[in-house]
Amino acid sequence: MAETVQSLEGLAALKPETPEAPKYVQKLDKQGRAYATGKRKNAVARVWIKPGAGVITVNTKPVETFFARPVLRMMIQQPLVAANRQGQYDVVCTVSGGGLSGQAGAVRHGISKALTYFEPDLRSPLKRGGFLTRDPRVVERKKYGRAKARRSFQFSKR
Repeated sequence: MAETVQSLEGLAALKPETPEAPKYVQKLDKQGRAYATGKRKNAVARVWIKPGAGVITVNTKPVETFFARPVLRMMIQQPLVAANRQGQYDVVCTVSGGGLSGQAGAVRHGISKALTYFEPDLRSPLKRGGFLTRDPRVVERKKYGRAKARRSFQFSKR
């Protein structure tokens, strides 16, 4: 049977311990790289980061040739800038599916996750910037009886 507590000190002793916040550990492969998968729309990016001179390679091409638009290159750099680590990591990634902006978003998501695996202390600034959240917006499916997802066929009276 449960014993009866006679004083407030005894009541405090019965209180269960509060669990500590989970400690994140470094996850590296045999070559000393951190690996993560990033996703956005239909694009999937596999990202490896390791300490280096800040070279970013996408599908064996330099980032300047793969992502020609400056906005997409800036988007990829955002997690490194938020963590104050630009020019300190070499990034190698393979990306497939989707269009260019979806692929850039997938690479950004992958770099953010890989940074947290390499340096778990960077989790809070990256989470604050919203880089660790996978954007759930995808293209809506086409429904039967409709021209597209929501558009109806043209109405004709006769």
